Amino acid sequence: MVYKNVYHHFYQYNPDGVAWSPNIVWAHSTSTDLVNWTPHDEALYPSEPFDINGCWSGSATILPGEKPAMFYTGINSQTEQVQNLAFPKNLSDPFLREWIKIPQNPLMMPTQANQIIVDSFRDPTTAWLGSDNRWRLVIGSRKNQTGLAILYTSEDFLNWTMASHPFHSAKENGMWECPDFFPVSKSTPIGLDTSTNGADVKHVLKISLFDIAKEYYTIGTYNLDKDVYIPDQGSVESDSGLRFDYGKFYASKSFFDSVKNRRILWGWSNESSCAEDDIKKGWSGLQTIPRTILLDKSGKQLVQWPIEELEKLRTEHVKLPSSLIKGGSLHEVLGVTTTQADVEVTFEISNFEKAEVLDQSWTDPQILCSNKDASVDGSLGPFGLLVLASEGLQEYTAVFYRIYKSHNNKYVVLMCSDQSRSSLNENNDKTTYGAFVNVDPVHEKLSLRSLIDHSIVESFGGEGKVCITARVYPTLVVDGDTRLYAFNYGRESVEISGSAWSMETAMINRSREEEYDRTEESW
Repeated sequence: MVYKNVYHHFYQYNPDGVAWSPNIVWAHSTSTDLVNWTPHDEALYPSEPFDINGCWSGSATILPGEKPAMFYTGINSQTEQVQNLAFPKNLSDPFLREWIKIPQNPLMMPTQANQIIVDSFRDPTTAWLGSDNRWRLVIGSRKNQTGLAILYTSEDFLNWTMASHPFHSAKENGMWECPDFFPVSKSTPIGLDTSTNGADVKHVLKISLFDIAKEYYTIGTYNLDKDVYIPDQGSVESDSGLRFDYGKFYASKSFFDSVKNRRILWGWSNESSCAEDDIKKGWSGLQTIPRTILLDKSGKQLVQWPIEELEKLRTEHVKLPSSLIKGGSLHEVLGVTTTQADVEVTFEISNFEKAEVLDQSWTDPQILCSNKDASVDGSLGPFGLLVLASEGLQEYTAVFYRIYKSHNNKYVVLMCSDQSRSSLNENNDKTTYGAFVNVDPVHEKLSLRSLIDHSIVESFGGEGKVCITARVYPTLVVDGDTRLYAFNYGRESVEISGSAWSMETAMINRSREEEYDRTEESW
């Protein structure tokens, strides 16, 4: 959230170890630019019967009069999941360093009457105010294997009533956690306050599926009269639906930035290293780069892009002049720090006649990317970037495109993030990820932006229509000595142009002196 022009990031943190623990706390950092972050004392930690076994996820709401309020899930003394409310102790403190849990907690909890499952009731959303001056929020839950978004309403933000019907639900989804509900503009490229509604507005409901650790979002209509959310036809919570990110990205949360009128998305990226290696390195899990999110001009999906403030970390610039990469070749990008880099390239194809036909059984892009990794040649592709590559290419992470012709003679674009050769450490998770990108390569250039930072590669395809986050741990990197290549292992030539930048190290929860002393930097 943002308060008095200061950005606040509250996040789940285990102060006693590198692995997740039920007895979790809310860590707290602040920033004036969403890039450099200062740590503060824990904002919320287990201390009362209603949260003594853990302070789990929640959301901030800015009440009238610019008063922040924080709803969060507490694990009470009976290990039930209940919803609690906290307010800042001192509203004149822009850093909001102290929080007070109200004595009325818990405000929402499982009972025999509501039949909510005690261990499946968590992660309240940001509340929104309806035209009837009633507050509303949604909490993730389930009934058997049906995922539920449970709606609560209130007139005073303290006394909450559970709706008699689900806000939305889907069968065979299992537990819905970390729900996020927000409006998007149909006509203007700006973010909207969570309470905004009207004819020029669509709504988005994102849910995280606990059973499979994947997120899906749908775009639809919020019917205020009936207090229900109705996804557009074809917008579903399954692998045939939409995701913010097709890689290591989960438990995401957005907020409205009232300073710059934009909606910003955060996501958690878990490790690819094994638990034993996490203990050795002393940490695990991180937040992805903040992204702006908007409704695509088609109205059928969202687009994401790294916040503009990130560009102030750019230093050495290398321009990639327009050139033709012949089939089976790769070109090294020199002059940038390849372990901390921002790379933007575009690809253009002039000859589509030899495009391979997309088999109608190839409906799962992740399986397709796994079967046709970067080492498998084709006609139009694979072409893209090899990042964090060793000198002899024993290790590399490949982010690339392939283009196919579908049965209706239209062209299908596949984007892949191939981690299969990212590390010689066989204990690492080296899953390959992929998604189809809704672009027309005949009339549009294919864009690709990859942000590289040691163990994380965040890639944005089709100007943000598809995002894939990878976590990789190469073993052959010596003093940051890795390679960056543009490559084309397809048989047809591809034209490429773009730019690459070295990236400075941001201050993240450290003093400037500590930042300079770090042996492995991260921005």
